Amino acid sequence: MKSMILYDSVFGNTEHLARCMGDTLAALGECRVIRVQDFTRGMLQGTELILLGSPTRAFKPTPAMMNLLRSLPPGALETVDVGVFDTRIAQDDIPVKFVRFLQKKSGAAAGVMAKYLVRRRVPLLAEPEGFYVLKSEGPLGEGELERAAAWARDLALKQKEVMDEKGN
Repeated sequence: MKSMILYDSVFGNTEHLARCMGDTLAALGECRVIRVQDFTRGMLQGTELILLGSPTRAFKPTPAMMNLLRSLPPGALETVDVGVFDTRIAQDDIPVKFVRFLQKKSGAAAGVMAKYLVRRRVPLLAEPEGFYVLKSEGPLGEGELERAAAWARDLALKQKEVMDEKGN
């Protein structure tokens, strides 16, 4: 399997998760971990699974991640299985009640990316996933790296099942 983790990061937490997921997927085949500003469309050639990750900034992905998604031509991801993830603060850890309300109502980066992709007819391999940081700057919550590795492994296994069903 050829996979790619395409991510943006502000404080390094999303990058840390992306690299952990990349290590997990590399054990199952070729995997590249690429920051959005280093991505070129040619990198999609032969990729079977792509995981897109962004920190949640003002209830949405970073501008760099959204610009990348908008720059992809229609059909660019039609032969790729896609999953999306983000980093975010758990609602219970947000000290301001009004901000907790806004997060609950507005969501987080992974949900925004998922909605955008689905509107462009890109099916997702799984529901969007959020991984928790203790504060905006981090660190990652306890057990989040292990949870990210398990999530990536589960998506890779699901992708393999999908390919087997298609007879590939």
